[in-house]
Amino acid sequence: MEIRPSKIPAEVAQVTNTLEKAGFEAWIVGGCVRDLFLGRTPKDWDVTTNAAPEKIQGIFEHTYYTNEFGTVGVVNDATEDERLKVIEVTPYRLEGEYSDARRPDSVQFSPHIEDDLKRRDFTINAMAYSASKGQLLDLYGGIKDLEARLIRAVGDPVARFGEDALRIMRAVRISAELDFELEPRTRRAMRDSAAQLEKISKERIRDEFVRIINSPHIKRTLVLSHELGILRYIAPELELGVGVEQNQAHSFDVFEHNLRTAQHAADKDWDFIVRLSGLFHDVGKPASRRWSEEKRDWTFHGHDVVGARMTKKILENLKFSRETIDKASSLVRWHMFFSDPAVVTLSAVRRIITNVGAEHIWDLINLRICDRIGTGRPKEQPFRLRKYQAMIEQALRDPISVGMLKIDGRRIIEMGEGPGPRIGWTLHVLLEEVLEDPAKNTADYLEGRAGELLHMEDQALRTIGEEAKGTKAAAEEKEIKDIHNKYFVD
Repeated sequence: MEIRPSKIPAEVAQVTNTLEKAGFEAWIVGGCVRDLFLGRTPKDWDVTTNAAPEKIQGIFEHTYYTNEFGTVGVVNDATEDERLKVIEVTPYRLEGEYSDARRPDSVQFSPHIEDDLKRRDFTINAMAYSASKGQLLDLYGGIKDLEARLIRAVGDPVARFGEDALRIMRAVRISAELDFELEPRTRRAMRDSAAQLEKISKERIRDEFVRIINSPHIKRTLVLSHELGILRYIAPELELGVGVEQNQAHSFDVFEHNLRTAQHAADKDWDFIVRLSGLFHDVGKPASRRWSEEKRDWTFHGHDVVGARMTKKILENLKFSRETIDKASSLVRWHMFFSDPAVVTLSAVRRIITNVGAEHIWDLINLRICDRIGTGRPKEQPFRLRKYQAMIEQALRDPISVGMLKIDGRRIIEMGEGPGPRIGWTLHVLLEEVLEDPAKNTADYLEGRAGELLHMEDQALRTIGEEAKGTKAAAEEKEIKDIHNKYFVD
């Protein structure tokens, strides 16, 4: 393994060269050194030096002082590469006790690079490289562990995890990203220290969890997290599926099925939201499982509704954005859509599009594909799902919401109706008619029909308007539920 000088960007070399010309030491350090040896492109660059923060700021034209740990951001105004816009430069540090298992109680600067490296988490992250000298400083066998594809704590692993419990999650995340194994002593210390994660903020846990979900190895990593007692501090609800047998359509318990579903999304390199919703899509099954004497099998009626509520709670607890929470819980809620084109109607397809939004309908289809693979079935896209996709293509050309009608509230007011709830009732009636027959979505027809509706008394119009919102949806839901029962679909 070696680092070729051409792999170090000019912006990084300029920072280290400038520090050295000013009479200081300068080393590229941490994960970026590891990535260079692995032939990966670093996501960010860190430099460490024996210069104090005020000296660093005095050397460079555009900097900012970022935190109490002495890190100075050196800004490269000329580059368009986001990874190189800011190079973080930090003095060599010695850290005090970690009384809260999150951050050091005190930090002092050191003149020695060796002091800085010994406080780092893993051997593969505790290497420093001098770009000007072509020299590698590897005090803890990082290169050897890279070659062995091992994650090993620097020094005493119990002490390292006691200093910052997030390192436990960082270890499994790096394992997921690099496909590395855990060194046995480090692994035991992770298991023994897992309860320390209780002290870590949900935001920090979420950030590591996101990187695990975006990695190529979701299933293996979450199984490892379960075995080491880590998963309970991320999403304990997933562990409720361990050992929960499913019906004859499934080869795996609920826990493994959820993980296999998310893993297939990773295998296809699909978006984060498909991976996330795949992981939680059947999280409601343990609470919904009932034995059916009639079918002589387990049923899970309503697990999609229960699972959507649970997904929302899990993601809120992890402090995800409202947008992510809404998208994932919506996909979980509607993942049981019925997709047999020989039975389902176009209006039912349009309603599914309305439920998840046109912008997420293909995420829902991809989730369904992952769900099928997660059962152990060999075919990814059976004929009926391909046919359903064609129906979606057709339905996307049709109106699926009030906003897509060829008439709006303003036009109804122009027809003589004053502002008020009668406009909404009228639009809902018109939408239901158009969902049944998209050909009716013309200005002439809708204005004529609106005129008829607006002649009705308030109570009568309100009744059919509210029925238009609810009655047809309920009837279709019952019809689909009957079909599910007929074909033993959960």
